[in-house]
Amino acid sequence: MVPAASVGHDRAVNYVVCVPDGCADEPVPELDGRTPLEVAAMPTLAALASRGTVGRARVIPHGMPPGSDVGNMSILGYDPALFHTGRAPIEAAAIGLRLRQDQVAYRCNLVTLGPDGTMEDFAGGHPDTDAAAEVIARLDEALSGDGVEFHAGVQYRHTVVAPADWVEADCTPPHDLTGRPAVWPTGPAAGRLRQLMDAAAPIVADAPIGANAIWLWGQGFQPSMTSFEERFGCRGGLVTAVDLVRGLGVLTDMEVVDLPTATGWYDTDYEGKRDVALRSLADGTDVFVIHVEATDEAGHAGNTEEKVKALENWDARILTGLVAGLDELGPWRLLLLPDHATPLRTRTHNAEPVPYLLVDSSVDGPGGVYSERGVADAPEVPGHELMERLLAPG
Repeated sequence: MVPAASVGHDRAVNYVVCVPDGCADEPVPELDGRTPLEVAAMPTLAALASRGTVGRARVIPHGMPPGSDVGNMSILGYDPALFHTGRAPIEAAAIGLRLRQDQVAYRCNLVTLGPDGTMEDFAGGHPDTDAAAEVIARLDEALSGDGVEFHAGVQYRHTVVAPADWVEADCTPPHDLTGRPAVWPTGPAAGRLRQLMDAAAPIVADAPIGANAIWLWGQGFQPSMTSFEERFGCRGGLVTAVDLVRGLGVLTDMEVVDLPTATGWYDTDYEGKRDVALRSLADGTDVFVIHVEATDEAGHAGNTEEKVKALENWDARILTGLVAGLDELGPWRLLLLPDHATPLRTRTHNAEPVPYLLVDSSVDGPGGVYSERGVADAPEVPGHELMERLLAPG
């Protein structure tokens, strides 16, 4: 880890990090062999790329799972090889849970399984958050005890806390199983996990939310992370609708802005995220992270139209007004990249490097094209080093 003292930044400059989750892709036949990034109408992004620096970042280190936990940790400037312990304990932090050393957290998806055990929907029909919370409360009332607790999160994403010895299991992320037979947990704790999942199924199925089961995965102990300000010497903030990203903010003592109109779905409040970023920077935050989940959700759904539309929303509803607002605040620098690719063909994450863009309002870069093909020949940069590049003075 790079000591905070070695990382400098210019306090007269505003810094923004834009994360279109999972936006990188592969050539898509229905797009004539192009990717969504190549097809989407994004004039503001194209203009930024023409005056900035484009490159290729390995946000998922070799040998690590290609998830948003690993990718967003990289983007925030923390080497996952040093800090990553699992996905669920990060999400647990987002809902205010501080785990003891004898506790492990599991991600608890509300899912929809077909009669033959096929994973029909890893998101359980995207239930309303309040309705989902009622289901989680029923599960906690009926099934908690002996160290097991259910805690509500957002939409289909929730948390189960269990004794530490439950950590020993191999669990498949449900979004890797879409349209495929369920792959149940294996390992020493698998029996207890399966017993809990089986007991939960009739309770979930009895609720009118579209889900009929829970899926436990992503387990781990809560990590100890250096605060963002201690690491980089500046104040950080973020806005997101996803507990995982919010949890990273909590664990690093960043300002986490609550935006009730942010949904984590296609209908999220793009303008609201843009505006809270500008307000936070105007109020003295040095670095602000804008995270939008819509492109990732479209990739998981295999929905080409929605993925292209989500990218165009990024351009028209965030980047255009963001650049204008940043210009009014003074000098600025911007970093844009996804936390991983979520190809429409496979409908799940992969660990391939992703394109990144760095822009300095005061100094033009060499320019380039922001797309997968546009950076195909660029050398790989470790994703966790980009925050330092963004903040580097000059």
